[in-house]
Amino acid sequence: MRTLITVATYNEIDNLPQLTEAIWQVAPQADILVIDDNSPDGTGEWCDQKAALEPRLKCVHRAGKLGLGTATIAAMQYAIEQGYDQVLNMDADFSHHPRYIPAILDGMNNVDVSIGSRYCPGGGTQDWPFKRRFMSWAVNTYARSLLGLKPKDTSGAFRCYRVSLLKQLDFGAIKSRGYSFQEEILWRLKRLGARMSETPIVFADRERGVSKINQQEALAALWVIFRLGVTNWVGV
Repeated sequence: MRTLITVATYNEIDNLPQLTEAIWQVAPQADILVIDDNSPDGTGEWCDQKAALEPRLKCVHRAGKLGLGTATIAAMQYAIEQGYDQVLNMDADFSHHPRYIPAILDGMNNVDVSIGSRYCPGGGTQDWPFKRRFMSWAVNTYARSLLGLKPKDTSGAFRCYRVSLLKQLDFGAIKSRGYSFQEEILWRLKRLGARMSETPIVFADRERGVSKINQQEALAALWVIFRLGVTNWVGV
């Protein structure tokens, strides 16, 4: 199985060098693709320099911040074009720890999507205040109800996809550009008959760098999920 592990970056120079080495410690057979949105901190330059010496590292440079959803689409399309069998997406800041990669890959047996889940038995979050835990639960419940999704963690980005199923997607129909992409891609794959499983992970906040989450994108995500929910239940 040819495996591609993808990371979307914007100003992650404090994390990316350590992250790539940690990934290869647990998955030495995998290639890593970095989708960098023109980071002013030198993330893209470091990636190019490292890739010149390390054939398992690939880099795609984009003109600027175009959204997590579009970065993930670019990574999936790269995996399709380059003939990989499976593509695993994760965050660049160690909130998705590489230690869980082997279990997520093992979870791909007989399924099309293996989800690193905070909310299945054994999963969890580290040092989250009640308000954040409640908001995450509410968003997941909202998405599962509107979109008819069975996984308990629909908003997490730590996942592996079977590329043969991704080939069937109409990427041009995807509405999400930001955080609602995680729910939308599960919904679209569900409609293609995707089999899904969940593997427990513990999500930890970043130790270095700055979070990219903002309220405007969060509200936009709720609106996109609502529109998709109307399509899911009414068919319009």
